[in-house]
Amino acid sequence: MAQHFDYICIGGGSGGIASANRAAMYGKKVAVIEANTIGGTCVNRGCVPKKLMWYGAHIAEAIQKYSPAFGFNAKIEDFSWKTLAENRDAHIERIHGSYHRGFASNNVTFIQGFAKFIDSKTLDVDGEIYTADHITIAVGGYPSIPDLPGAEFGIDSDGFFQLKEQPKSVAIVGAGYIAVELAGVLNALGSDTHLFCRKATPLRTFDPLIIDGLLESMQQDGIQLHNYSVPKEVLKEADGSLTLVLENEERHQVDTLIWAIGRRPYTSGLNLKAAGVETDARGFIPTTEYQETNVEGIYALGDVIAGGIELTPVAIKAGRQLSERLFNNKPQAKMDYSLVPTVVFSHPAIGTVGLTEPKAIEQYGADNIKVYTSRFASMYTAMTAHRQMCSMKLVCVGKDEKIVGLHGIGDGVDEMIQGFAVAMKMGATKADFDSTTAIHPTGSEEFVTMR
Repeated sequence: MAQHFDYICIGGGSGGIASANRAAMYGKKVAVIEANTIGGTCVNRGCVPKKLMWYGAHIAEAIQKYSPAFGFNAKIEDFSWKTLAENRDAHIERIHGSYHRGFASNNVTFIQGFAKFIDSKTLDVDGEIYTADHITIAVGGYPSIPDLPGAEFGIDSDGFFQLKEQPKSVAIVGAGYIAVELAGVLNALGSDTHLFCRKATPLRTFDPLIIDGLLESMQQDGIQLHNYSVPKEVLKEADGSLTLVLENEERHQVDTLIWAIGRRPYTSGLNLKAAGVETDARGFIPTTEYQETNVEGIYALGDVIAGGIELTPVAIKAGRQLSERLFNNKPQAKMDYSLVPTVVFSHPAIGTVGLTEPKAIEQYGADNIKVYTSRFASMYTAMTAHRQMCSMKLVCVGKDEKIVGLHGIGDGVDEMIQGFAVAMKMGATKADFDSTTAIHPTGSEEFVTMR
């Protein structure tokens, strides 16, 4: 006999967990199906372990670069990658426990196994049959590996979190968030770090101020950027090292190679055809603004949707809004994909909300745009031998100078952005920022004192 639920979420990552718990709070019979480890990419192979490694790298930088000016004579020779990794993994296990306790308190059924559609209302999970009135696909994605000779000798971002030892030298191939963040962590912890990009710069869709600031910091920190570098093959040497061969025949020998070239959706094994759910050529699922697929009663959210924003808080908010609409009589509830703030945990951190200057000009015309910028040495580093610059920008539009873009790179920017995102969501103008009293001495005061 099939077990029936009001709502099933396929995928126990951030979006599925959030949507399931919210639905259960309204008295619905809910299940979450997860084939791997509860928590999905974010908790196990993404945001959480990444941020913990970033904190470790941050401490290394503090000891090595900045502590002497503050009167300390500390060294990082005794750093233990093993200790950091073990403590990181123990913290993640505690998060797993909190998720299961949350399910228990909300009466959400957790089903361990791989779900496949039999039809639009029926799922097979390793031989057990489940039906539901509403089904959400929130299975997330996995790292891409290029189709070239020897690519299997490299690891992906998942493999980074399985490293038992710190690489002495590492090549990271990619130009996005993950590539930049892993390069910063490994470099700060002492690995000889090389970043290979196909185009001119990493993070090339970000505002030019951000890109320039990142390149400056990477150069200061010793990360070796290889732009216009297209991999051709990977060779494994007799000593176990790897040689990355580029299309221009350049060769770079390292201990470890990490692919960070994008992600693909985990949709191929779901038997979506049996349910009639359409995907695009890459396996992503097109949805309406209400997370609806082309099949009534089946929804998708998070990293599997076509043209989506692949960020954990976006999946969480979309999942909760979907449950509000379906189960709490809020027919207009939906995720607002505009002005989504984001942070890149580079060294230093990057924070951004809204339009870049080029995109604002494209959308509104150059005559309607006014830009304010600020550049200064962060106080944290100002009296040290390694002064780190902060750069900030406001992009304003129209006579009232409504702020449509806010960008920053520098110490503490990651913790500044959230509040400014609230103000921008409320339609803040430059005059609103000017009327706000600055908090001194902080970096964030620059956003409300620009001239």
